[in-house]
Amino acid sequence: MGWMKKIILSQKSYNQDKSLKHEQLSLGREAPPLSKDLQENQSNIEKAFENATDFQMENIHVGNREGIICYLNSMTDSSLLADKIMVPLSNSSQQDRSIADLEEFEAYRKEFFSGVGYHFHDTLHELIDDVLAGYAGVIVDGQPKGLSLHVGNIEYRPIEEPSTQTVIRGPKEGFTESMDTNISLIRRRIQNTSLKFESMTVGKDTRTSVTIAYIDEVMNKGILAEVKKRIKKIRTHAIFDSGNVEEYISDKSMTVFPLIYNTERPDSAAANLLEGKAVIIVNGSPFVLIAPTVFSDFFEATEDYYQSFFIGSFIRLIRYASFLIALTLPSFYVALTAFHHALIPTDLLFSLQAQREGVPFPAVIELLIMEITFEILREAGIRMPRAIGQTISIVGALVIGQAAVEAGLVSNALVIVIALTALATFVSPIASFTAAARLLRFIFIFMAAVFGLYGILLCLFFMVAHLVSLRSFGVPYLAPIAPFIAEDQEDVFLRFPFFANKRRPHYLKTEAPLKNPESKSPSPPASKKGDGS
Repeated sequence: MGWMKKIILSQKSYNQDKSLKHEQLSLGREAPPLSKDLQENQSNIEKAFENATDFQMENIHVGNREGIICYLNSMTDSSLLADKIMVPLSNSSQQDRSIADLEEFEAYRKEFFSGVGYHFHDTLHELIDDVLAGYAGVIVDGQPKGLSLHVGNIEYRPIEEPSTQTVIRGPKEGFTESMDTNISLIRRRIQNTSLKFESMTVGKDTRTSVTIAYIDEVMNKGILAEVKKRIKKIRTHAIFDSGNVEEYISDKSMTVFPLIYNTERPDSAAANLLEGKAVIIVNGSPFVLIAPTVFSDFFEATEDYYQSFFIGSFIRLIRYASFLIALTLPSFYVALTAFHHALIPTDLLFSLQAQREGVPFPAVIELLIMEITFEILREAGIRMPRAIGQTISIVGALVIGQAAVEAGLVSNALVIVIALTALATFVSPIASFTAAARLLRFIFIFMAAVFGLYGILLCLFFMVAHLVSLRSFGVPYLAPIAPFIAEDQEDVFLRFPFFANKRRPHYLKTEAPLKNPESKSPSPPASKKGDGS
């Protein structure tokens, strides 16, 4: 068996070498470390950027040495490049400066490029990475290090109101595709030195910057280490959006429920940071990720905390009820009309039977036709231009529903069921959670068509069992409901007043459990003597 082991080991080694070579080729950077020979470095850079029409390389003088500067026209600000880099380089007073070693190179940079962001690099690989990110690379003959100077000019969308998580009362700012802008939006809300940002690069080809934000004095160090480890383990050629990162770092991919919360609201991100969670910002994405996440997070909205706790609690209960309606109402209609007529009041039963006279399909087929039609309308409304998308969805639903009833394809009661279900689906503030309810609804309908109410109960049982089995970075997904934590119930089904919400969630095991230790209930002013009271 020794010969077989040798074959397996040699094949494994071959595959690893092949994978490494493929990775290097896919990056287009098989460049060696920086050499002291300027011509060799120039040749390697030209090879790396071969056939790149926006690449520019120019010969320059840095002090008394020859050098080169390289950059991408498409990624740099031409005026900034001219004013901050090229003009100082052409200054005659620097022509006789000695650049014999790294110390003199650094002194030269401080004098002539003091107002420009920079990096020193030991390898050509690192220098090229910065050039691709909008830096100008400077290499000097005889120097083993390269210098990159930030002259980037990448246009980003300005700060606008969030498109998906709108509020009537509260901040109207939303995250953008710019990493720096998103970090500043969080910094403005949490002005504390304990707020930390750690960045790493993910994606062999896209070189996407991913930043983890957390409050050092609050967040559990074990959960934080797990978040970092999962991001560092991502092995892929491209990351374009936070949704790509979410799929790679989720605890379980075989589930329809989102295990990581996403938001485009800075106030929501800041509030979760203060609770002891991590915020993951992906460059190029207006949606940030929040981890760990529990089931009840998807029924909370930032506006709950900007109005009376009575109103906030009432609306939150409506969200829970809407989720159950969106999940089970169509299946209950199928079960009652197909199997359990005795459970329907007599007058209502006669009305339903009268409406269904002439309908050529069984209840489940009738329901599936309308459900699929509404899903098509919903998708069409999303993909069409915003100005007409909503109009098409609403008008299309009304016209198709009315036409289907008049044609005798569906009953009036079914149209009401579908409309109520569609409205309940959109109550959840998070689109990814809404999608889970839409998908599960078809499973409930199928089980109700086969087993009636018993099928619905069976689906609910398996769904709850599945939810109990889920984890988000080690935190039980149904916490604090299962396992039940009495102290954490103050912000699950009801939104308790701020003065009563003094602790961070126990299930997060934060470094600082208390968040409002001195918070007290407001009391009426003390009466004064002689005021008649």
